[in-house]
Amino acid sequence: MLAPFELLWALIGLVLTIVATWMEAFTVNPPWAWGQTGLELMSLGVSFQVGAVLLTGCVGGKNAAALSQIAYLVLGLALFRMFEFPVFTQGGGLSYVREPSFGYLLGFLPAGWLCGYLAFQDPPKLENLTVSSLCGLGVIHACGLVYLTFASLLGWLSTVSATYWELVMNYSVLPFPGHLVVVCAVSVLSLALRQLLFY
Repeated sequence: MLAPFELLWALIGLVLTIVATWMEAFTVNPPWAWGQTGLELMSLGVSFQVGAVLLTGCVGGKNAAALSQIAYLVLGLALFRMFEFPVFTQGGGLSYVREPSFGYLLGFLPAGWLCGYLAFQDPPKLENLTVSSLCGLGVIHACGLVYLTFASLLGWLSTVSATYWELVMNYSVLPFPGHLVVVCAVSVLSLALRQLLFY
């Protein structure tokens, strides 16, 4: 049975994942360039969505992270038709299983669980939380690539104009550096939250 703490973090994780889908991740230019150009924001080319999944695992634990992602998938696949609220990046509904990105969304569930499991094996330290988040990120990309491969081979993807390698480049290779920066931010933020909440 889930503790109230885990249910609370599952709800927080669900809301974070939905909101973060629409929030683009940014970083600032290097400090040594501030004298010449000032402080500038630079897009990482990804949203904070993956970060929301990993943060829920690092702070809420494995059960909260898994439950939040089950709810996210159910909302996106089933309830989208009733309310027309775009839960996923390109909408939602059962037809979303034909989208190239759907395997990555499926990966949120095991990634959140694994990240939460690893994050609570030892007392919170920056290196432990970073490794937990990196493992979660690896699971997301592995699930996405496996799904993308099988969907391409079976010909059920809705995107027929792009080649398999273009899809791999667009959904895994190009976003990966931005996701690594998000992992660093999640590790620092989750450590601060864990120390602030005394657990």
